[in-house]
Amino acid sequence: MVRTGVARAFGANLRHIVARGTANRFVALAAGLGVTALLQSSTATALITSSFAARSLMPLSAALAIMLGADIGTTVVAQLLSFKVGWLSSLLLLGGVVSFLASKVTVWRDGGRIAIGLGLMLLALRLILATSAPMRDALAMHELLGAIAGDTVLGILFAALITWLAHSSLAVVLLVMSLVGADVVHPTGAFVLVLGANLGGAIPAVLSSLSQGPDARRVTLGNAIFKLVGVVVAAPLVALLAPWMAVLDSDPARQIVDFHTLFNLALAAIFIFLTEPVARLVTRLVPSRAAAAEDPSQPRYLDRSSMDTPTVALTCAARETLHMGDIVETMLRQSMAALLDDDRKLVAEIERMDNAVDRLHEAIKLYVTELTRESLSAEEGRRATEIITFTTNLEHIGDIIDKNLMELAGKKIKNKRRFSEDGAKELTALHRRVLDNLKLALGVFISGDVRIARRLLDEKVAIRDAERAAAENHLARLREGRIESIDTSSLHLDVLRDLKRIHSHICAVAYPVLEAAGELAPSRLKPAESAPLPGDAAPHPSI
Repeated sequence: MVRTGVARAFGANLRHIVARGTANRFVALAAGLGVTALLQSSTATALITSSFAARSLMPLSAALAIMLGADIGTTVVAQLLSFKVGWLSSLLLLGGVVSFLASKVTVWRDGGRIAIGLGLMLLALRLILATSAPMRDALAMHELLGAIAGDTVLGILFAALITWLAHSSLAVVLLVMSLVGADVVHPTGAFVLVLGANLGGAIPAVLSSLSQGPDARRVTLGNAIFKLVGVVVAAPLVALLAPWMAVLDSDPARQIVDFHTLFNLALAAIFIFLTEPVARLVTRLVPSRAAAAEDPSQPRYLDRSSMDTPTVALTCAARETLHMGDIVETMLRQSMAALLDDDRKLVAEIERMDNAVDRLHEAIKLYVTELTRESLSAEEGRRATEIITFTTNLEHIGDIIDKNLMELAGKKIKNKRRFSEDGAKELTALHRRVLDNLKLALGVFISGDVRIARRLLDEKVAIRDAERAAAENHLARLREGRIESIDTSSLHLDVLRDLKRIHSHICAVAYPVLEAAGELAPSRLKPAESAPLPGDAAPHPSI
């Protein structure tokens, strides 16, 4: 609940913080620490970071530095909850419920959700301490937990498994802390369990990225390597570190949280200078897969585990939209070759690509629609609408290419028609310009850059003029009696019309960006003249 509340209240800002964490490795570490301290989920931070790395907006070494900071960030709330603040649980629960139910403002409702989550954490700790009291006298329980914690390898594997099942290293560390506070587990054995919790905390992110591209998997694998190396090095030293932890803090329960924090600080201090070698290592371990081996119709980035974090889920949907846009771009590029070269195989290939576009559109639409069933912030709701609108326009472009342009190509091949040399040059020039503007539209969709959006709409006017000029040139060739122009007249004009329709769908992405920036005029119509309309009474001569 804390993670969901923070993500919905501040998700867009947290995403911008992660995006800016590329200035240097220390800025990246601080960005990861701050974002994860609020989200309390290194998995969520890993998914946000991997989405930037996958789009080449962030070098892999910077992404790994962010993950080192994220590992430290997970210890912040554990430190806060390790103090004796259990009495706050009732106040947080009461205040959270009142804020959530009484307010209609999204930020206040999300704040209430955060307070309820923190209150439940504190209440859970009190209940664990209360219900574990009989375990102090249960000899069998002491022997079981003592055997698990006493065997270093078994303790690490057990705690890693529990952490993976709980999807939260924070939960397991707090559980271990409460067991130590109840004298059920000895601190030395508890340190072993904390190492296992840190190792298990990296597993959910790795599993969540398996269905994604190699860039995303490299980020989560690199973080898992940090944890694994740290656990292997620290495990034999636990017995030596235990007396020093007792000197640092006399409270056995606090020693557990301190050890958790110091372990992650040590990892960051060591590996912050090794992010580039580790980046090269994971790049070799996870090579880029061949595009031919992939099914283009299968979604690559729609991660179901991110649905409870709208910011991350919307990032996944945007990445999938770019995947869909790449296929549409390929269809548009090859459509002119199919038309001019009479390539039947290329026509069939474009038809198969349109089927992939249709399936991706359906998958993205259902994914975003399911996400909007939850309460979203105004910014998140606007982004969800942009994604659905843009994917719909891309699907329409695919349909025009498949059902119109390829149908025209089929007729041209069947009837053995050939465009005139001038006509082919005009069609090629207009097609090239439309293709360039599709690439521009994909950039507007990702960046929301107002300057590029204005440039795209300027191109809409230019394409309209170019289409009209090409049609007039074609009619001029008809008047000259050119045989090739006469034979392909209807085909030529239909191709011009379809390219213009495609460009209209391309330009649609610019309108939400310009509207949000206040740069759209209410209407393109000139103000109405003051002359009376037909049927109006004429003014009296004396007036």
